Amino acid sequence: MSNELILLLLRIVSGLLLLTILFAIFRILWRDFQHTTRAMDRQKRSYGSLIVMQEIDGAYLLTGEVYPLLPITSLGRSPTNTIPINDTFASSEHALITLRERQWWLEDRNSRNGTLLNGRQVTQPVVITHDDIIGIGHISLRINLSD
Repeated sequence: MSNELILLLLRIVSGLLLLTILFAIFRILWRDFQHTTRAMDRQKRSYGSLIVMQEIDGAYLLTGEVYPLLPITSLGRSPTNTIPINDTFASSEHALITLRERQWWLEDRNSRNGTLLNGRQVTQPVVITHDDIIGIGHISLRINLSD
C-alpha cells in the first residue's frame, strides 16, 4: 500500500469519527432540550382567570375579555398593572389579588373609589372564591378558579 492510500484511508476514518462525535453531541443536546421542554410544560399551571362583565339592568353580561389569574395580579388604571382597567373611577394601583397558602386574597390598595366584592366594600384583605365578583369603578370581574 502506498503512503497516499494510507493517508486517504486515515482521512476518511477521521472524518467518519468526527461525524460520529458531532452526531452524539447533537443527540445529547436534543434529548436535553426535550427533557427541559417537558419539565417546563409540567411547571406551567393555570390558576384561573378574571372574566370582564358588564352590568345591564341588574344582569351581568360577558364582554368576551378574559385575563389570566397569576399568583400576584395587580388591577388598576396604570398600564404597568397585570390587568389594566380603562375606567376613570379606577385608581392607578387599585387592587391586588394574591395567592397565599392555597387561598386567593383580594386587597384594596387605598383606592379613591374603593373595591367591591360581591357588592360589598373591601376594607381589609379578604378571601375570594370561584364565581365571586370584583367591582372596580364601572367594571365587574368574575373570578374563575381552576382546580
